[in-house]
Amino acid sequence: MNHYPWRIVILVLALTAGLWGCSAKDSLQRIVDDGELVVVTRSSPTTFYLNNDAPEGFEYDLASLLAEDMGVQLTMQPAFSLDEIFTRLRRGEADFAAAGLTLTGEREAIFPHSVAYHQLKPQVIYRTGQRKPRSVADLEGRRVLVLAGSSHAEALAALREGGFPGLAVEEIDDVDSMALLDLVDSDYAPLAVIDSNEFNVQQSLYPRLEVAFDLGSDQSMVWYLAQNDDNQSLRDYIDEFIARLQADGTLEQLQELHFGHADGVSRVGSHTFALNMRRKLPAYSDLIQQVAEEYQLDWHLLAAIAYQESHWDPQATSPTGVRGMMMLTEPTAQELGIADRLDPLQSLRGGARYLKNIKRRLPDDIYEPDRTWFALAAYNIGMGHLEDARVLTERHGGDPHLWNDVLERLPLLQKSRYYETVRYGYARGLEAVTYVQNIRHYYNILHWQELPEQQQLPPATLDAYLPELLQQTGLLAL
Repeated sequence: MNHYPWRIVILVLALTAGLWGCSAKDSLQRIVDDGELVVVTRSSPTTFYLNNDAPEGFEYDLASLLAEDMGVQLTMQPAFSLDEIFTRLRRGEADFAAAGLTLTGEREAIFPHSVAYHQLKPQVIYRTGQRKPRSVADLEGRRVLVLAGSSHAEALAALREGGFPGLAVEEIDDVDSMALLDLVDSDYAPLAVIDSNEFNVQQSLYPRLEVAFDLGSDQSMVWYLAQNDDNQSLRDYIDEFIARLQADGTLEQLQELHFGHADGVSRVGSHTFALNMRRKLPAYSDLIQQVAEEYQLDWHLLAAIAYQESHWDPQATSPTGVRGMMMLTEPTAQELGIADRLDPLQSLRGGARYLKNIKRRLPDDIYEPDRTWFALAAYNIGMGHLEDARVLTERHGGDPHLWNDVLERLPLLQKSRYYETVRYGYARGLEAVTYVQNIRHYYNILHWQELPEQQQLPPATLDAYLPELLQQTGLLAL
């Protein structure tokens, strides 16, 4: 994104001259002077988490861009409950909360907030095979789980007082909606309410769970600021920053990066992947990690490619003669010096080397993460056809450097009025799109299934809500 150092210069000059009319420092001036932006958040795949000790997540990336724009360091402070997030804001222990929080009347009356930067829907989740509720009336008499202190708890309380006295709501004192999905998946409770973006990216971990219905209309996601009287300038700065990200497309790119991979894989496909992750991956995970380290690749990515290619079957063979865990053709194997395509170590090394070669051949002005998605598409369809799709993208007014734009044009290579106008002709472009999106989907599942091991444990864990029998029988295991 663009940098705006002149904004900081003007800001500091204005503050020094006292143009905001206050003798004490306001919060924005303090952040600039201290060189640190403190943000309270929560650990979840949609907000903030640690991956091999490196921070990731949609809220983390967005807050990082703000800190960079301000020229300060970012400190993310995870909380263990929604109540703790707002308690820290009341005490002034953080500058604002970036935690996937929706705008509600109760919160708005207490805390200043930013403009909206994302839209979502609250959704009622149930387990397939159970009676599907179709309206609020169907929730009466059935236990519904929500996160304690959430907007969903507020909404259900209002519904109970407004004509649905039979609503049985149980608030779970946790910060991650994954806890609710675990409980519904294990039959602890029949229903839960979570936000659409969180279910969208986590449903792959729970293929037996589905959306029953949307509980209300779209809601706005906002950042809540500390409960201070001196943060109007910080609020204005944040609002202007978000407006810039919306105008230049950066915000949309971040949303696509973190949430776009969830499309394209069926519930059955996700369930099969979850089973294979338990039954087949352990036999090859050490080997995959070894090869990934040799070629400086993320092992989750290499594992996801291997699954997409062969379902982690080193003996896999296609009718066209493509063979092995990475499904290499005979000419490709010879070019890479692979003597035995059915040997999993050789196959993984061949696939890793081939992917690295493709990435090196891509134009220098294609940047990550799009560079990886382009390389995967070329792995499937070939460099020539990928370049044709980029040509079509530019002709149609898209950006040939962005995967999200190119994936829309790849299927055009199957239509004669388009493929006859490019160099390499017909190609199964839709298949390449599905190939990349599936790998992105599997890649994220592999990341997320490690989250419980990598996050700091909260004072109260999920065990408190589960019968001892469920723990002994392992029904919570993915």
